[in-house]
Amino acid sequence: MNGARSPVFLPKLLTVLRAGYGWSELRRDGVAGLTVAIVALPLAMALAIASGTTPEKGLITAVVAGFLISALGGSRFQIGGPTGAFIPVVFTILARHGYDGLVLATLMAGAMLVLAGLLRLGALLRYMPQPLITGFTAGIAVIIFTSQLKELLGLQVERMPAEFLPVVATLYANIGSLNPWAVALALGCVGLIVGLRRVAPTAPGFLVAVLAASALVAALGLPVETIGSRFGEIPLAMPALALPEVSWARLVELLPSAFTIAFLAGVESLLSAVVADGMAGGRHRSNTELIAQGVANAGSALVGGLPATGAIARTATNVRAGGRTPVSGMLHALFILAFMLLFADWMRFVPLPALAGVLVVVAWNMSEHRHFRHTLSAPWGDRLVLLLTFALTVLVDLTVAIEVGMVVAAFVFMHRMSSTVQIGAGVRWSDDDLLDPRSDPLPDQREALPPGVEVFQISGPLFFAAANRLDEVLDQFFKPPRVFILRTRLVPFIDASGVHALAKLAERCRRQGTVLILSGLQSQPREVLARMGLRPDGRWLHFAEGFDAACALAETLAGRPLAAEVAGV
Repeated sequence: MNGARSPVFLPKLLTVLRAGYGWSELRRDGVAGLTVAIVALPLAMALAIASGTTPEKGLITAVVAGFLISALGGSRFQIGGPTGAFIPVVFTILARHGYDGLVLATLMAGAMLVLAGLLRLGALLRYMPQPLITGFTAGIAVIIFTSQLKELLGLQVERMPAEFLPVVATLYANIGSLNPWAVALALGCVGLIVGLRRVAPTAPGFLVAVLAASALVAALGLPVETIGSRFGEIPLAMPALALPEVSWARLVELLPSAFTIAFLAGVESLLSAVVADGMAGGRHRSNTELIAQGVANAGSALVGGLPATGAIARTATNVRAGGRTPVSGMLHALFILAFMLLFADWMRFVPLPALAGVLVVVAWNMSEHRHFRHTLSAPWGDRLVLLLTFALTVLVDLTVAIEVGMVVAAFVFMHRMSSTVQIGAGVRWSDDDLLDPRSDPLPDQREALPPGVEVFQISGPLFFAAANRLDEVLDQFFKPPRVFILRTRLVPFIDASGVHALAKLAERCRRQGTVLILSGLQSQPREVLARMGLRPDGRWLHFAEGFDAACALAETLAGRPLAAEVAGV
């Protein structure tokens, strides 16, 4: 607490090595890295093909960017590489500017990310409204699914357009060339992946489905396109460094595309790091992560790769497989390189409908359909941001969707603030209260607490720009309290991001055996919580009318033996 600022760039790998790294850690990280590599191998090829490039570019991205993101990043668990979010972006850039334009745009995006990290802007990306993130993520999922219908149906189309409506029109115009074998193969892969997730969740469903489809096509000679029939042999070596043509006019022309790549890489990587922190504990360094993403994207572009970011699904697989240090991500990249060099000849037998089936599953997972439907029950402003961002992402452009979504979210917030001031003049909003659980306008607040009970007061609206701070509250205590009172009497309203943050706080309290009490809820927050399904369960989450009632309830709950209950969590 000496007020010194932490270093802007301090990779987690250095922290791990300084603390000591032995054979047991290497063995555990090796198993996790191999597991993630098996999952990432078919995905890397599928994502590259869906983006309009060749399969080896996806593998190169997973190797180069994946290694650099883990080696230089601010998360212990992050797995980097090509992701579905970049498919429509890369496809559009290739259609308009060619591959040389994509390389230059990715280099520019890398520079933007490094600059953002050096300026300590990592925390600002956490202020993205949740409905906006859900809207453009679901929109990207729709675009991915639509882009795979050509391969899934086996249609004979020489060149697909980049925009959504022309894609639909092209598919409809060529439906007469449908290949039943391609449809059956793709749907069989989808069924196999879904079935394995239910009966054998730890099995590498993507790889099993692709291998089974490849063997079936080779054995029966099914009339479907494969990697070899369309792209030829996969190169057995990493390409040499190559610089794109640079001019001022070209830089200006590609600036919007570079911004989109940088934005997606930054947001997706930090979301992935947050998910990993929630699964395994710990805390990532957001600015270090942005710098690593910038370096990794630049490195990938220079060797013929694609844009990259943290992959949430692969990062979660890494955590579940036992990875606990950045070494697992570095090993995952090296394993993919080994697969690429050893099995390149066999990869040409992979059928394209099978990879389309893999991406259909990716699109379904990416859609976050439950969260989308849940947000539709939020206040009208959140619903407007969600649907507008979703529609613009699908029908217009991701960059436009993000820009318009942010502007609309800002206007919705200003409207809410003006309404709140008119209804409840004199409410004190204080960032200091929000950051420090020990601060409160009543000096004797903590003296009234029973042993094992902690309290925290929120002052002001719990909206998207403040909701992320709730995640920091429990980190202020040396050990988890038995009961945690969250005072909300000075919270005039809450939006979807605030509800999402409260739900995460409640889940974290439940996992660590802490009973959460919300006291003094005003009418608007109470109505929104009820509408979005966050209600007291009588065990781990309680509502109290005021602070006195919360203290009395906490005294009763703190006296109970919670150990048996926690063991059942």
